[in-house]
Amino acid sequence: MDHDIQAGDVGAGRAARRDEAVRAAVEQGLLGAGSPVVGLLDVTGIRESAAELRAAFDAVVAPGTPVLHAFAVKATPLVPVLRLLREEGIGAEVASPGELALARAAGLRPEMTVLDSPAKTPAELREALALGIAVNADNPQELERIDALMIPHSPKGVGGTPVDSSRSPLGIRVNPQVGAGSIGATSTATATSKFGVALRDEGAREWIVRAYRDRPWLTRLHAHTGSQGIPLSLLVQGVAEVYALAEEINRRIGRRQIDTLDIGGGLPVNFASDATTPTYAQYARMLAEEVPGLLDGRYGLVTEFGRSLLAKHGTVVARVEYAKSSGGRAVAVTHAGVQVATRTVYAPESWPLRIAAYDAKGRVKEGPVVVQDVAGPACFAGDLLAEGRSMPVLEQGDHAAALDTGAYYFAHHYGYNSLVRPGVYGFGPDGEGGVVFAVVREAQTVEEVVAESGGAHVEALTGSPLGLV
Repeated sequence: MDHDIQAGDVGAGRAARRDEAVRAAVEQGLLGAGSPVVGLLDVTGIRESAAELRAAFDAVVAPGTPVLHAFAVKATPLVPVLRLLREEGIGAEVASPGELALARAAGLRPEMTVLDSPAKTPAELREALALGIAVNADNPQELERIDALMIPHSPKGVGGTPVDSSRSPLGIRVNPQVGAGSIGATSTATATSKFGVALRDEGAREWIVRAYRDRPWLTRLHAHTGSQGIPLSLLVQGVAEVYALAEEINRRIGRRQIDTLDIGGGLPVNFASDATTPTYAQYARMLAEEVPGLLDGRYGLVTEFGRSLLAKHGTVVARVEYAKSSGGRAVAVTHAGVQVATRTVYAPESWPLRIAAYDAKGRVKEGPVVVQDVAGPACFAGDLLAEGRSMPVLEQGDHAAALDTGAYYFAHHYGYNSLVRPGVYGFGPDGEGGVVFAVVREAQTVEEVVAESGGAHVEALTGSPLGLV
């Protein structure tokens, strides 16, 4: 089947499930005056994406090659999501103690977990090594900390209390410095990126070779070229650089010490339509064409996809509280804005979102198309989900849906105006032609906002001893 036709069919099916879910959310009372904004997750779509990822790489790697697909937890840090992905054979890439705790709460085994972070503390490293979790050292100073924990295996014999880390696969993250994509903030392989050992800096390559020669327990090599805004060609170039480095290290130290390559994630998402482009299959085929040695069975493989697994399967739906006009332009004031779509509000050129219009009963809105703004509830003028967008006019009581928001949106709450976090619900077919929902995260209460804002310490700045100064 033609790829574009297939992608279009998948997108149409996803859109149909979304429309049914919005209508059902209104009918079942999940969305209404008392709960004016919710996040919806398409469980069927998430399962499909996980299957597509596995199939894409299974089709190009040599039989028997160890492959771990580790979901970048930062994309959607919700325990039920991680558990769902675990059931689909997907592990977890974590970058903080909180993300590690979420992965463990979801039941992710240590061998399915990878720790990446540019600022790991000694305590974080000790915990990861004690658990047997894979760790990619970000820089020489971090590697020195790992040395201390690896005694008596450290080449330097640095003093300290060792941990039994024999189960932890260990590697170094390198920055291939292949350049930026269209969004600088998500380009991690620029000349001055904060991540990894800058491979093209003077002396860096020799330092890396020595690091592996002196440490037989370093068996992995990691690079992550970027995320949204990075073309496939640049992703592949970054992978080619780390593959060539692994080959050089193994050749120069005279043994096949590096046995696994962690190529990161970063597959971009198409936010312009319901089609999924590019696909995992396209990326995997390009890797097979450009870096065939990566997939011939000599190296195990780790991937760290995040946005591409979840973005298309999430929708933020908000009730239109007021419909007004300003300067001749229609403005729909909704309950979804900067608190759920922070990147879109502050950088709309880089992170535009499609907005779908639904009526008060949750049905797809029909009628005349007008140019209008879709505004959020926060008290600043730039709190807009969309500006000057042509779409069916939104009226009071209707619903505006921000599409493709399953990653980096409703799970990354921004507490502007102390707005509460919305509830998140997974949805799927009920077996009788309808839609069933499951609570993923309860909506935050006002009482919880007060507690998080120091409500238990109301006298801290006015009572003894500070109040007596």
